[in-house]
Amino acid sequence: MTTYAIIGCGHRAQMYVDAICGPHKDRAALVAMVDVNPGRVKVHKTIMADERGYDTSGILTGGPDDLESILARSGAERVIVTSPDYTHADMICRSLRAGTDVITEKPLTIDAASVHAIADAVQATRRHVVVTFNYRYSPRNSALKEVIQSGEIGEVTSVAFEWVLDTAHGADYFRRWHRDKTNSGGLLIHKASHHFDLVNWWIDDIPTRVYASGGVRFYGSESSTARRLPPHSPRGTHDGPHLPFELDLRDDPILKALYLDQEHYDGYLRDRDVFGPGVTTEDNASLVVDYRKGPSMSYSLNAHSPWEGYRVCVNGTQGRAELTVVERSAVLFQDDKVEVIDPSYRGAGADADTTVRPVGEHLIVQKHFAVAEERPILDAGPSAHGGGDHRLLADIFVGPDEDPLGRPSDWVDGARAVAVGICANLSLAEGRAVTPEELRLPLDRVGDAE
Repeated sequence: MTTYAIIGCGHRAQMYVDAICGPHKDRAALVAMVDVNPGRVKVHKTIMADERGYDTSGILTGGPDDLESILARSGAERVIVTSPDYTHADMICRSLRAGTDVITEKPLTIDAASVHAIADAVQATRRHVVVTFNYRYSPRNSALKEVIQSGEIGEVTSVAFEWVLDTAHGADYFRRWHRDKTNSGGLLIHKASHHFDLVNWWIDDIPTRVYASGGVRFYGSESSTARRLPPHSPRGTHDGPHLPFELDLRDDPILKALYLDQEHYDGYLRDRDVFGPGVTTEDNASLVVDYRKGPSMSYSLNAHSPWEGYRVCVNGTQGRAELTVVERSAVLFQDDKVEVIDPSYRGAGADADTTVRPVGEHLIVQKHFAVAEERPILDAGPSAHGGGDHRLLADIFVGPDEDPLGRPSDWVDGARAVAVGICANLSLAEGRAVTPEELRLPLDRVGDAE
């Protein structure tokens, strides 16, 4: 039985709490929970006890200032970090130095200085840091990895990658703490570190130069003023009619319990106006990234698309692989509610026989002078992140098997992923190409201290 502490008790912590209370309860025990907001800790403990039947009497709780004491008194062997991005480095380094291994949500951290701090803490303690890149585990992304790794399309020469977030998911980043870039490093670190890790892993390479362009072009007060949008409520939780981009926390029992009911502790608002002041996170971005072995990538991110998904095309010396994923086909606003359209949806808001964009995933491989072939993708099952979450959790709580695809990821993988976003942010600020080398980012494995 391995003992765990969770740092950060917002919504994302629920995945780990459920795993410990459910399928991995025979291997894992939760002994501590740390958060700046004691109300959120209480909500999780209540759910664990009342809905999962988990004995919470021995779980120690407290705030970040009490971390070392809580870890020592609880006997936690591993720490799970699900706190806001700007706190990751401090929580990781303090936990390592307190004698625990660490599992952290992506991103590893948000800037160059904190990458160096984590590298120093790992080197000093010889402890392990796992970064939870769950998209590696989804069958569709694993299938593309298999094609590239097999050499079927030859040596990779370039990658074209487009990711679009819809007006349900994408907008949500601009309601909460992510809207302020100093909290998260922007979407190029918070969200796109997933994507950059996929490319690093798919092509087994390390980024060497980044040039970026982008801006706040849709959300925020400047955009709403320029487009002459009507006045908005400063938050989505209010009586009366609601606009499509508003989130009323009273509509979701979990969000209400975790955030609305706990505002009196810390004043955090989870439902802010996406077109209000204070938005500094870019909602559109385009990058060109060079890699050590020679390939380059063109990447784009849009956070206000009417549908959600991604397209990635990998060109090689012997052919091309194309992965297209439509996760949600449309977001509609009807009857004062936002509806996210499922794969079987047809025609609301249009003619009865109108078919919306087909939801699904397709992997096409085509070699030079040959016809295109669609490759099968295993059923992802009900787990989130393309079916990756339950596979990732098994690796965390049971331990990884021998994996020919190399899906388990450590702090070096995390550093390589955020390196692209860190360089991109400096490129946006200074209008030039930026290299990880000039920032002295530690992207190579040395010895056995990774």
